[in-house]
Amino acid sequence: MSILICGSIAYDNIMVFPGRFKEHILADQIHILNVAFLVPEMRREFGGCAGNIAYNLQLLGEKPHIMATVGRDFERYRERLATLNIDTSLVRTVAEELTAQAYITTDLDDNQITAFHPGAMDHSHSNKVPADRGIELGIVSPDGRQGMLEHAAQFVDAGVPFIFDPGQGLPMFDGDELNQFVDLATWVTVNDYEGQLLQDRCGQPLEEIAKRVKALVLTRGSEGSWIYTDGERLDIPAVEAAELSDPTGCGDAYRAGLLFGLRHGFSWADTGRLASLIGAIKIAHRGTQNHVFDKATLSRDFESTFGYELAL
Repeated sequence: MSILICGSIAYDNIMVFPGRFKEHILADQIHILNVAFLVPEMRREFGGCAGNIAYNLQLLGEKPHIMATVGRDFERYRERLATLNIDTSLVRTVAEELTAQAYITTDLDDNQITAFHPGAMDHSHSNKVPADRGIELGIVSPDGRQGMLEHAAQFVDAGVPFIFDPGQGLPMFDGDELNQFVDLATWVTVNDYEGQLLQDRCGQPLEEIAKRVKALVLTRGSEGSWIYTDGERLDIPAVEAAELSDPTGCGDAYRAGLLFGLRHGFSWADTGRLASLIGAIKIAHRGTQNHVFDKATLSRDFESTFGYELAL
């Protein structure tokens, strides 16, 4: 089985503010907001939802395909993906654009303020879900607006089950469009903020939305995650991380765990716990693609954390 990841490839410019945003933003002055945060630490990382998910899947021994649009500055990233043996044959270069760029500032409470330049990502609709690659499982993650709409429909036309993972792209869509995504998708995954926005725009509580798909996964940060499936809600505990270093990319690491569990037919309880563990491993490392694990170490960590063995 081959996994197709539709989503962004981006360079992440990550800054750490050694304070708390709430101490510098006056609630009664939001209408004239003019705030500068001194960030003595900054680094540039490889990122983007598709790149991050693929990175974690290859650590799990998978050989995913990435489908994305990138700019004229992509070559350094392409070389990295090649060293990881991640397929980029479905990555299209848009010569007149730059690769998407994220500027992410994190405070001491792990709150984030992000500015995002889409660049070549806005051309994602120029890619089509292929019918000749043996794709049997997919994900529509944050990408160009039109691309997300078209790729969801193309997965359905190709008979390929897929996860709808709107992420930070969710505000781009109105209620009718989000309801269409839910009806097309096999599974849906959102974080707690996105979940609230999803139910507000769809006009249904999450419990009702979950009845329209095989499962709806709601991640809740340090509170763990909920998986709505078969009329039940599974409570997945958060895994205590060795260090709370950088939350950027934790959601993508979690989603790689979901895809791996679906790929191998795990129960939802096992899939959620595996995803939670991978997210905890990621948060202990700075950047979205700097953590390392393999199946052997992951199996040992899973057993020591949850008290039983999961064959990977």
